[in-house]
Amino acid sequence: MSRFIQALLALGLVAGVAACAAPAPEQEEIIFIEPAPISHDPVSTKYR
Repeated sequence: MSRFIQALLALGLVAGVAACAAPAPEQEEIIFIEPAPISHDPVSTKYR
């Protein structure tokens, strides 16, 4: 193989090992908010 391909493979291997060795990010706290109840408008027969 050419030197260029070997260098790319080596660089990819180093990047892969570095990505796997990085510590996992901290878990974010998830907050659920209850939606406001839906209120219906009064029904009118004026326009029927």
